[in-house]
Amino acid sequence: MKSNRLQLMSEGNVSRSLFQLGMPMVVSMLITALYNVVDTYFVSGLGKQAVAAVSVAFPISLVFSGIGLTFGAGAGSYISRLLGKKEKEMADRVACVALFSSIGVGIVVAALGLLFLAPVLQFMGGISSILDLAKEYAVIFIISTIFSTANVAAGNLAVAQGASDISLKAMISGAVLNMILDPVCIRFLGMGVRGAAAATLISQIVTSGIYIWFFMSGKSYVKITLSGFKPSVGIYKEILKVGVSMLLLQLLSGLSMSRISAAAGLYGEDAIAAMGIVLRIVTLGTNVVFGYMKGFQPMAGFNYGAKNYVRLKAAIKSCLQWTTGFCIVFTIFIFLFATPVLSLFSDDAQVLAIAVPALRANTIMFFTFGLQFTYSTLYLAIGKALVGGALNICRQGVMFIPVILIFPALWGMNGVIWSQAAADILTSFVTVYFAVRIHRRLEMCE
Repeated sequence: MKSNRLQLMSEGNVSRSLFQLGMPMVVSMLITALYNVVDTYFVSGLGKQAVAAVSVAFPISLVFSGIGLTFGAGAGSYISRLLGKKEKEMADRVACVALFSSIGVGIVVAALGLLFLAPVLQFMGGISSILDLAKEYAVIFIISTIFSTANVAAGNLAVAQGASDISLKAMISGAVLNMILDPVCIRFLGMGVRGAAAATLISQIVTSGIYIWFFMSGKSYVKITLSGFKPSVGIYKEILKVGVSMLLLQLLSGLSMSRISAAAGLYGEDAIAAMGIVLRIVTLGTNVVFGYMKGFQPMAGFNYGAKNYVRLKAAIKSCLQWTTGFCIVFTIFIFLFATPVLSLFSDDAQVLAIAVPALRANTIMFFTFGLQFTYSTLYLAIGKALVGGALNICRQGVMFIPVILIFPALWGMNGVIWSQAAADILTSFVTVYFAVRIHRRLEMCE
């Protein structure tokens, strides 16, 4: 007899099933982005130097979430297809290999990050006036990322079996705790920027505890045990086939943020602080789409594995409609309320003079975001790693990196502000081409 989670992926109304699978992750991803915004809000009380310092260090977290996604999303795509083929025992083994591998790699990379902290922060745009503050924040923050790596991997393994509800509970618990601890650590304990990092560390440890309970309590359909850690070249090949593109996406996202900070750094702390605030707010919108894709991914992988192409196409259509609709609403909201929203984080006139047009410019092409990530997620979910990986790194890598290097040289700070919009336009053209290709392929499969 099928579990309720597998029934959602294989039976019933497609839109309703996608909402049930995806909405818990939408809420959890939104809350994750929200507590990053809350971090910025409380840090802003320490001044624009503190905001700039935290903004410079923040991209480090993307490296570790990339490691978690490499193993978690890579294994998740494989596990969804294995469950569609009713190969439960192999799915268990893949989950064990993915989780324990992510923890090991996370520890090694954290050690390297701490060893070379100063040059890393300088590369990310840490100018001399904020470097010491950035170091204070980054030391504790990097330690917290070891736990966040494991949490990202565990969350993706839960979602792959349709258990997005546990990811919701884990991430909400960590996020709420982080929001409570921010003012306590930053203000009442007088820890400054170190307090923001300490709050993140404690919340990530609590989130890890919830995932451990889930996988150890017997509530998980896919079983994870130490004895199940039996790596093989074949398993790593399947995981990395999809996972490497996720790592590249996060690494390129981190690189793009660091290039934004570096380019903005030529115009001082005001520009770095302004772009840091803008990127945190935009992340609220992107994380909603990412969360919805976490529901779409297992459904797409499961139905492709089960050769249910009619249901797969219905899922694609529904995903496009809902994500594009959200992106349009988010853009309208930003254009109408950019100034009051940004004023929550800074009352500095110079910071706001940069941040307000930058926020609008960063969202003007946001309506294409749902299209871009529906098809990159689709290709990855069905195991087409080359195209899926290329689409995944297109927006923040292949298109954005050249633009952020060229535009500021031509148009100064305006070039920094409009780089994301230009990258979105170029990425959309590429996405449409591959969208047409996959639909033709699915038509032939029916």
